[in-house]
Amino acid sequence: MTTPLATVVLSFLMISSFNLHAADLKAGAKVYNDACIECHSLKEGKNRKGPSIYGIVGRKAATVADYDYSEAMKKSNIVWSEQKLEEYLLAPEKSVPGGKMKFEGLSDPEKRQGIIQYLKFVSE
Repeated sequence: MTTPLATVVLSFLMISSFNLHAADLKAGAKVYNDACIECHSLKEGKNRKGPSIYGIVGRKAATVADYDYSEAMKKSNIVWSEQKLEEYLLAPEKSVPGGKMKFEGLSDPEKRQGIIQYLKFVSE
């Protein structure tokens, strides 16, 4: 049995967690719109200059149909876990030397986490 105080505290934590999650998603959407949207679509099967990033978390690299990946990306054998995305978004050219993505990376860890969480959310 929970006490009224415990119920209030639990409710507060749940609301705070929801608000933090919503804030992370909003920040991630901003990163996508500022840095990714020009080259990457969030629509499954719709490639732009870069491949669609719909469903990227958990997907093997270089597997989106109808996209001409670099040999470096094809040979990378990466599975896009949150950790791999974190590393890649920090320094794409260092993570996959010889890849096509000409992007300086995101030095801010909060922006990297925001975009990763946003990509997970929009792909659910």
